[in-house]
Amino acid sequence: MLKKYLMIFLVSMVPIVELRGAIPISQGLGLPLLQSYIICIIGNMLPVPVIFLFARKVLEWGCDKPVIGRFFSWCIEKGERGGRKLEEKAGRGLYVALLLFVGIPLPGTGAWTGTLAASFLDMDYKKSVVAVLGGVLLAGVIMGCVSAGVFGMIRGL
Repeated sequence: MLKKYLMIFLVSMVPIVELRGAIPISQGLGLPLLQSYIICIIGNMLPVPVIFLFARKVLEWGCDKPVIGRFFSWCIEKGERGGRKLEEKAGRGLYVALLLFVGIPLPGTGAWTGTLAASFLDMDYKKSVVAVLGGVLLAGVIMGCVSAGVFGMIRGL
């Protein structure tokens, strides 16, 4: 059982997949939803401070490097694009928009992208982390409900 919890913890830390993939995996493995939710939240939030404080610097450093330059440039463009879109749509409600951006479980709108966008917009660190946490909590609730419903229905057949 510990291996299953460790697996969903690690999956929730992976960019793009994050807790949006880890919670359905936990339900497929038959783990209790509440414990899985908490573990996935922790795993998804663990990289957020590191991303906010260091990702931009690392990406800018690696932009002109031979092997990694293209990927790092793509990440910078994605972060800047996400930041601009967020800023345009949000106006003064930027932190609420960040929460909703992270919270609605669509591809490319998770904690990694949201935090990177907040970093590129030079948003306040504490407010950004709280907004991203709110978004991760919201995405977790949505994915938990969907996953529990789908896997409950499958088990009922």
